[in-house]
Amino acid sequence: MRRRYVAITALVALLLIGSAAAALPGGRTLVVEDAETGEVYLQVPVEDGTVVALEYTHSVEKTRVYDEYTVRGDHLEMTRMEFESFGWGLPSRANVTREDGVYVFDPPGNYTRITVAPGEIAGHKLHVNGETYDLVARTNERSVTIHVTRRSAFEAATDQFDT
Repeated sequence: MRRRYVAITALVALLLIGSAAAALPGGRTLVVEDAETGEVYLQVPVEDGTVVALEYTHSVEKTRVYDEYTVRGDHLEMTRMEFESFGWGLPSRANVTREDGVYVFDPPGNYTRITVAPGEIAGHKLHVNGETYDLVARTNERSVTIHVTRRSAFEAATDQFDT
């Protein structure tokens, strides 16, 4: 009877500790999910200051476009845009500079969600923490939303076990 009491007490204690750890904030995660169904295609741990970038080929100009965002709390602040030519949808009246053969500027914008329609012609890629993810292949060309969410201390602690 005593062993049973000790076992039950230990189990309850573990459950309480696990619940507390799961509720504690443990950082943030960048999430890429299907815009219609919410299916998660990618989750990457991030923190304040992490650079997140979308790189693609402009559909009309057929030139490279690079949109850079910086994680600021639960938002993505657009901090840089690079493009190689002026064309449809590109900033023709912005205060741009020329660096290493590309036009560069710091666009305004602070987003809780970014919607992207990955396509084979554009070849959308996502860059996070030195890793590059092929959004076209991961999403089967389905529209996605990209956002930052908080994760628990338990999730942060188990990141090393994710494959």
